[in-house]
Amino acid sequence: MNLILAADENWGIGKDGDLLMRLPGDMEFFKEKTRGNVVVMGRATLESLPKKRGLAKRVNIVLTTRPDFTAERCEIVHSHEELFRRLEAFDSSSVFVIGGARVYRELLPYVDTCYITKIRKSFDADRHFVDLDADSRFAVTWMSEEKEENGVAYRFYKYERVRKEQ
Repeated sequence: MNLILAADENWGIGKDGDLLMRLPGDMEFFKEKTRGNVVVMGRATLESLPKKRGLAKRVNIVLTTRPDFTAERCEIVHSHEELFRRLEAFDSSSVFVIGGARVYRELLPYVDTCYITKIRKSFDADRHFVDLDADSRFAVTWMSEEKEENGVAYRFYKYERVRKEQ
């Protein structure tokens, strides 16, 4: 399973239910990685999307405890057990966790690859992700050249779970 997000210098990922910043290059990277694949998100993340509906050209799975929740272009699951049963139909390399903070935290133990856009700026974030640079379970296996948009520098990183030798 994969995870994809953009984080600031302090691993901040959101404020008031929204992204910290919109960078066209990051949005294109997100589309490139997730298009044609499965995206898993929480209800609040879905409700932050345009028109509050699932993303086009993806299988959208929303994890929520609300029993009567429905959304256009989405499959709804109400537990991790139900989510994992549904994901059995897909190759795990085609599954991307896309937020929010709680869903990232809960599903990180099942993630093998993290695609992180690191923004070289600090924001007043109220949602944060784990500092993967300080997490011995993951290591950087690729990074892009630095890019700049809207006066902000950023870089794409690929972190992969470290496999223990047996």
